[in-house]
Amino acid sequence: MKKALIAFKGIAAVALLALAAGCATGNRGNDETAVAAGFKIITPTTADQKALFARLPKNKVTPVQYRGVTYFVMPDSSNGLAYVGNSAQYSVYQEMRLQKRMSNEELQAAQLDQMDQVDWGAWGGADAAFVGGFAR
Repeated sequence: MKKALIAFKGIAAVALLALAAGCATGNRGNDETAVAAGFKIITPTTADQKALFARLPKNKVTPVQYRGVTYFVMPDSSNGLAYVGNSAQYSVYQEMRLQKRMSNEELQAAQLDQMDQVDWGAWGGADAAFVGGFAR
């Protein structure tokens, strides 16, 4: 009984994590966070900018030195843009990403807790004998 419920919770947790990972693969959330943190949207126009843009890892913030100042650059190659921020903006960006990650984890925990309250009677109840995940 309890083993079946625990197994189902495990499967549900894995499914939720897979869904969350699928939603997180896009760059959209990071772009919005970067802009909210104060990053500027820049379109590479010179040959040097385009060459640097092409070398940067996609969907990742990279520190770049320019005239003795460190900037943090995140390319958006699908739109041909770069998000550029200074050290203070990058610190805000990191904090916002951490807060977002923590709130997503809290949401997942709440969803799993809510599953405890589901009426499993339609599935044979918690007393059904489960073998390999299916009632016999």
